[in-house]
Amino acid sequence: MLTIENIDCYYGDFQALRDVSMTVPEGQIVALLGPNASGKSTTLAAISGMLECPRGRISFDGKELNGAKVEKIVEMGIAHVPEGRKLFTTLTVLENLEMGAYTKRARAQVPETLERVYGLFPILKDRTNQMAGSLSGGEQQMCAIARGLMAQPRLLMIDEMSLGLSPILAKQMFEMVKQIADMGVTILLVEQQVNHTMKIAHMAYIMEKGHIVMSGPTAEIAGNEHVKKAYLGM
Repeated sequence: MLTIENIDCYYGDFQALRDVSMTVPEGQIVALLGPNASGKSTTLAAISGMLECPRGRISFDGKELNGAKVEKIVEMGIAHVPEGRKLFTTLTVLENLEMGAYTKRARAQVPETLERVYGLFPILKDRTNQMAGSLSGGEQQMCAIARGLMAQPRLLMIDEMSLGLSPILAKQMFEMVKQIADMGVTILLVEQQVNHTMKIAHMAYIMEKGHIVMSGPTAEIAGNEHVKKAYLGM
């Protein structure tokens, strides 16, 4: 579904990504792992069109994304749940969710999509008219993911979902991601919670200093002793 070929990306003179290549097959959960500041969030920004890459190619279903506007990429079926949630805190939960239904196709099906989202996150239905900024951390993360789903994406990219959450709530969020994948949504997941991630992901890429250093099925990656010590904190 998604193919990244040899991209380089920069912030000013600083090279954030170096010769990055990866694929995300349709219907799978793919994990992008690595230390802080290794380039994981930058990779998602490049896919979303928020950061231009002067070298390399990014394509979705065979259509090139390089140079495409962010709104066009959303219309193509890619939604991005950013690190830190980035909710509109002075808007209600419902208003935040409606903001996620940006495309013409998504706007036409808001009632149906809302029902599916509320089915996944019942607490959000109870908080419909509550200001998003007054939600707990876990509820805000649910709202951020639900807003992404309102765009009816084929590919959902989630950045650091478990950040700041309790272990119990983080585990619940991983279970939710598995449910979303079971609904037919392809997932690209950037995470620090390696153990939970490896349990639900089909394949993993490990990034260090802006470069992919290893990739493969999660069972293969998790079983590599060097990888466990050097990158997975096991």
